[in-house]
Amino acid sequence: MQLHGCGTALVTPFHQDGSIDDATLRNLVSWQVESGIDFLVPCGTTGETPTLTHDEWLQVIDTTIEVAAGRVPIIAGATSNSTHEAVEKAKEVAARAGVNAILTASPYYNKPTQEGQYRHFKAIAEAIGDKPVILYNVPGRTGANLEPSTLARLAEVPNIVGVKEASGNMAQIAEAINAVPETFLVFSGDDTYTLPMIALGGVGVISVAANQIPHEMTAMTRAALANDWAAARSLHRKYLPLMQANFIESSPLPVKAVLAMMGKIEEVYRLPLLPMRRDTRARLQKVVAEVGLISKPAGPAPEVSDFFIYENWAAGPHKIVLHRGSCGQCSHGKGRPAGHDANHARWHGPYATLAEGRAAAHAMTGVLIRSECKCV
Repeated sequence: MQLHGCGTALVTPFHQDGSIDDATLRNLVSWQVESGIDFLVPCGTTGETPTLTHDEWLQVIDTTIEVAAGRVPIIAGATSNSTHEAVEKAKEVAARAGVNAILTASPYYNKPTQEGQYRHFKAIAEAIGDKPVILYNVPGRTGANLEPSTLARLAEVPNIVGVKEASGNMAQIAEAINAVPETFLVFSGDDTYTLPMIALGGVGVISVAANQIPHEMTAMTRAALANDWAAARSLHRKYLPLMQANFIESSPLPVKAVLAMMGKIEEVYRLPLLPMRRDTRARLQKVVAEVGLISKPAGPAPEVSDFFIYENWAAGPHKIVLHRGSCGQCSHGKGRPAGHDANHARWHGPYATLAEGRAAAHAMTGVLIRSECKCV
């Protein structure tokens, strides 16, 4: 088993009722393997693992192992902020045939000291024999940063073989790579940092974007590892907007939204995660269309050319508002709302042009207060 290159931090697909969508998970794993991914990482942060029950956690890992069928290595996520529980989880999953290594993150919420992290990770590694362990440093989520000096100490534990570095601090990452032996595996935990980390001595990336573009992320990573920097930079330049867009809201919201746009999954999350906001979803869709993963959205329908004046006595003394016929705020696209009381409101029009509408409104201002909707 050789752990290097591009691995996918797999999403966990759910049905609308919140249960795991096993068929879709199987399709995703098959597609990943057939796309040439180097390894798979089920039950990491991107897999919404904190929301999975114990049985569901094992189900996702077992399904990934079954579908991959030995074609690529499996690095199974096993994290807890309780050292005892983390040890038990690591022992349980390490015993499964088909799990090639364990990925375990710093204890979250507790904010342990460097010595506390050292003893936590050492206890996990020693409990699972010679099964390889890859540490995960993501202080933005855990609240605990694994410093280079501590990583160097942990690298002396025989079966701690690598780290997924997602601190976002390139100075620290460079120091960490220099602090550990050259055989120690340093993976980027952030797609955008993959190339600089490989240039410093990293061996690849555990990728979010690979959920969406497994072939392209693998090609980019392999090119960099082969010192074909022109090809690597070309792919990086093309897909950098997608890598960045995957974090415009909390991961895995954007990556699952894109997979749903691509028709790969249903866009379902478990609380406390909620669907993306409308404005960020629109930005994401634009990026996804521009990199060619979905067709560009159709242009807006031609606007209705007529205008209406809405006379509303209930809103004040003879107030009128000028509206475009396609305004959805008041007219639902029809120019005239349903259900208004004729004794308190009245529509005037249509007027063929904005100028005609304004002229009519001006003619009425002897007795009415005039304003214009934002649609005009």
